[in-house]
Amino acid sequence: MKVSKLIGSIILLGIATLTLACKNEEKENITPTEISFKKEGELTLYKAKTDTIIKALDIEIADNGYDRETGLMYRTSMKNDNGMLFVFPNEEPRAFYMKNTQIALDLIYIGKNKTIVSISKNAKPMDETSLLSYKPAMYVLEVNAGLADIWQLKEGDSIAYTK
Repeated sequence: MKVSKLIGSIILLGIATLTLACKNEEKENITPTEISFKKEGELTLYKAKTDTIIKALDIEIADNGYDRETGLMYRTSMKNDNGMLFVFPNEEPRAFYMKNTQIALDLIYIGKNKTIVSISKNAKPMDETSLLSYKPAMYVLEVNAGLADIWQLKEGDSIAYTK
């Protein structure tokens, strides 16, 4: 009998502990922090053959693993004179996707010689479909969707950038 009272007491104590532990506490109101643009360099786009300047941009540079993996994720906007340049250690076919990326983008794939090799236009926000370069690229420039058409970018156009 004493054993059953002891077990009963332990069960009641356990239930009381769980009830108190699960009590609704006032939750902290967390506000997301906007990730703002941080100028790390300047990039100029040039027309093929004529070397006429198409556009000059302020850029963020993603040149390490973490920055390349994160890219423009979690951003809600970007100015039209800003972009992000991804710099890879080698030239090979590239594939990007828009996971956790809230803004539509044009992805401009650029070869080792800094010449545009392909363009993926109007990448949809939050879409995890692979966007392929189809040709080897060492750099990828992300700008707001529609700008590649406005600037009339074509394969063979080139870039120069400074940190």
